[in-house]
Amino acid sequence: MKGLRSSMLPTMKVIHAPLEIAGQVGLICEFLRKLGIHSVGYNYYQTYLDYRKIINTDSFELAKILDAAIQEYDLFHFHNSYTFLEDRRDIEMITDAGKNIIMHHRGNDVRSRALAFKGKGYVNPYVNAECSLPDAEIDRNLRYFAKHASAAIVQDYELYGYVIDYYAKEGKPVYVLPRLIDVSAVQPAFKGSSHEPPLVVHAPTQRDFKGTAWIEEAVSRLRKEMPIRFLLVEGMSHAEALQLYREADIVIDQVLCGAYGNLSVEAMALGKPVICYIREDLVSRYPLDLPVVSANPDNLYDMLKMLVKDKEMREVRARLGRAYVERHHSASVVIQSLVKIYEGVWRNGGK
Repeated sequence: MKGLRSSMLPTMKVIHAPLEIAGQVGLICEFLRKLGIHSVGYNYYQTYLDYRKIINTDSFELAKILDAAIQEYDLFHFHNSYTFLEDRRDIEMITDAGKNIIMHHRGNDVRSRALAFKGKGYVNPYVNAECSLPDAEIDRNLRYFAKHASAAIVQDYELYGYVIDYYAKEGKPVYVLPRLIDVSAVQPAFKGSSHEPPLVVHAPTQRDFKGTAWIEEAVSRLRKEMPIRFLLVEGMSHAEALQLYREADIVIDQVLCGAYGNLSVEAMALGKPVICYIREDLVSRYPLDLPVVSANPDNLYDMLKMLVKDKEMREVRARLGRAYVERHHSASVVIQSLVKIYEGVWRNGGK
């Protein structure tokens, strides 16, 4: 890391826009600043999740700072296929000024319905991508950003498959940057001995995408056989939700998509065993020590029953999960990978 700090990177100024995604943008900016890299994030889409580590604004005010931003910043790190302006005039303004652009694809901006269901080497009969942009719009967006951006970033190999062909055609790199979490700020809450029935927690930010109906059905079925408690975490700030996750014995993330999300990372950091569907073709793309219990609608009931009955297994998975996050999702580790991406874009000048 010292080599990077002594290079040109600390003089580079990075702006993140135009919205926050699950607290990731704020964390990126915070940890870049810890390395001495000037970084700021703007969010024009405010929700009940109430993320605080970015500058909350609106689209009108964000558009007003565009000219000044082009003068001030060297690298524009955009998220979820959005930029400053709806018509994207800002993209050519930025590139004409000799500045670099990275597009960080986040999920429903690139997860086409057709490819989510069937792609190279996989079929996913469970996925529900109805919350994604229309396939034709995704195609247009990816063609555009692959042409104009210096590089793309995705958070895992599930998303990588949707974007790589577009960027490769333009000779642009696509980087996989894992989600990040400040592990020092999230202390594990391992569950000790308790006479209460196990508490199963699920946070359905997008019910159809996450498979909430299937999860509720599995829980309802299991409740007829053994005592368990169930909690849906909805409509509250991120900080409030984390407090509820701490009480969980088991956390269920998403059981349709085929990859784990932010909830899985947070739950593992808290020392909770996690259930989430991992698509079979993607298992080998994750680190070998991934402790997530994979379950889809066909076997969710069985996997949940297994964890509810086996306290020792829950304890083992909980500790493996915390260790996994410390190794692969710690912000201090992930940010080093991002700095290397920035360094490559800086040196190549977007070529």
